Amino acid sequence: MKFCYIFLLSLWASSSFGQSNTSKPNIIFVLTDDHRWDALGVAGNKIIQTPNLDQLANKGLYFKNAYVTTAICCVSRASLLTGQYESRHQINDFKTDLSPTALQQTYPLLLKHAGYQIGFVGKYGVGLNHPVQEFDYWSCSKKEQPPYIYLDKQGKKVHNTDSVGHDIELFLNKFAKHGPFCLSVGFKAPHELDGKPPTYPTQERFDNLYKAVTIPEPETAQPKYWLSFPDFFRTDQNIARERWKPLFSTPELYQQTTKSYYRLVTGVDEVIGKMMVQLKKLGIEKNTVIIFMGDNGFYLGEHGLQGKWYGHEESIRVPLIVYDPRLPAAKNGKQLTTMALNIDIAPTILSLAGVATPTAMQGQNLFDLINGKLARKDFFYEHTYSKSPKIPNVEGIVTKDFKYMKYIEHNYEELYNIANDPKEKNNLAGNQKYAAKLNELRKEYLAQKKAVK
Repeated sequence: MKFCYIFLLSLWASSSFGQSNTSKPNIIFVLTDDHRWDALGVAGNKIIQTPNLDQLANKGLYFKNAYVTTAICCVSRASLLTGQYESRHQINDFKTDLSPTALQQTYPLLLKHAGYQIGFVGKYGVGLNHPVQEFDYWSCSKKEQPPYIYLDKQGKKVHNTDSVGHDIELFLNKFAKHGPFCLSVGFKAPHELDGKPPTYPTQERFDNLYKAVTIPEPETAQPKYWLSFPDFFRTDQNIARERWKPLFSTPELYQQTTKSYYRLVTGVDEVIGKMMVQLKKLGIEKNTVIIFMGDNGFYLGEHGLQGKWYGHEESIRVPLIVYDPRLPAAKNGKQLTTMALNIDIAPTILSLAGVATPTAMQGQNLFDLINGKLARKDFFYEHTYSKSPKIPNVEGIVTKDFKYMKYIEHNYEELYNIANDPKEKNNLAGNQKYAAKLNELRKEYLAQKKAVK
């Protein structure tokens, strides 16, 4: 299996840098589902195998501090399309569609009006009525959560990741010579398959991958961290705890679930490698920008939880890679500490295409952040889908060094010094030494809560 990855890497890594191209670039935006920031080799994970994504990061721009403004699929995907916080785009469930006016202000449709061919494959994830007619190429499941395994016309089992890879191949073969194009790709992986219990169906060829390794359990998986939550949160009705039980409640379940999650990520990595090979064969690799991101993070047993939703790093921090082969080599190959957000994707894509960013977009062009033209010292976090006891609503402020979260239904506050306590083990909200910082972040939270609307 490793030989296959190395072969793919050798085929596409030979693409040269520093080739300036004044024409509009092709753009491919790839989104994984429930992909936490550290589930990549380049993030320091010594176990997971993601050689193609690691190569993409090492030859491009890797954002070490990328976050989502709401950690749930439907809201985050709407934010990616619109460049807006949930408070502005108002998509807060799995059924609501973007209005016709809002749809025309998403990055794909704005690019279409600027002469781009646009496509969407995989999981769309916003509303029930997909905008199929607006796209030049559309191959997305109509289901809110597509299955992992289905039968093709010949009755052969096909895995969702392989199906998405096939659709990428078809799109590129059709539109490579008719650019510029923008292809949006939504993988289901590594999202669980919903059920009781949830499962992680992987491609059969990866069934034995990671079998011989033991993945260390996180420190915050110890029971005392779950027991430190307040009563309203520490209940079996909390969906993150409900799903934790069949997936992480024993050491054996932890190994099984985490390895399956890693296998699904490796499956995506394989598709990325094949895509890079195809771009080179088609002769468009030097003018195709690739952006890779996760739609939200994921608890793998930390704090006694499974899932996302809440404000911990495991839930809101995601991988983000921007690979622009047109940049001089000296500007690529960088690991950046710049605070990047999912709402930055739409403005960044528009800037790459030379399209003006609508004033309603709240994100920032990542290249302006990198070049120092803009600055970000914090961001507003909100999650108001469902309510207690299943998913207690939470809002807050995340800065470089501190994190303030408020469970708004219960007026319960959390304050973490994430610079010194990155695993968020000690809630400082009741610590008098941090009273001034707490008040400062309370004020900033109220100001931004108003401003994001």
